[in-house]
Amino acid sequence: MTRTSSADKRRFLVLHDYGMGGAWWWVHARSAQDVLETFAWVEVVTDLEAVARFQHDELDEVDIDASLMPPGLDGLRAERDAQRGREGFGALADRDIVYLRRRWDEEDDEPVVYLMEVGSDGRRIRQVELAEDGTALRSGPDDWPFNPPIVDLFDPALAGQEISRPEFENQWIHARQVEPDV
Repeated sequence: MTRTSSADKRRFLVLHDYGMGGAWWWVHARSAQDVLETFAWVEVVTDLEAVARFQHDELDEVDIDASLMPPGLDGLRAERDAQRGREGFGALADRDIVYLRRRWDEEDDEPVVYLMEVGSDGRRIRQVELAEDGTALRSGPDDWPFNPPIVDLFDPALAGQEISRPEFENQWIHARQVEPDV
């Protein structure tokens, strides 16, 4: 197998957005898809203003085929490596919009089910929160203080959480709008 030379690679601005901040790198890769298939929980930033803003910053710059990665990016590659080969890996990755049902069952909170409309970048577009008592609340980007990616569409576990658009829309129509925080 012949390795691709560095001349066949382009420089991509890569972001791991963790909500209250993010980690940024320049990654030399064959394509944006190559970056997404190699690192979990990242996005390739294509916004020209953002790319220009980081053009001369001293971000870590790495080759996608390097054996060592900078802190943060190394763990994201390890996570992706662990996912690859599992059934459902990347099954939702090429979709513009995905509808998911996810249960939230934390110790300190009441169990709730979230129905989510998610864009190709893993960010919520719309959401319906279904409580065990039958209460259904809908919300959108204007209702959230920030909207980081909440799913990685390559994650093989997501394939089992997919629902249909009609199922989501039916719940959306019947849900009550969430009350804005004052």
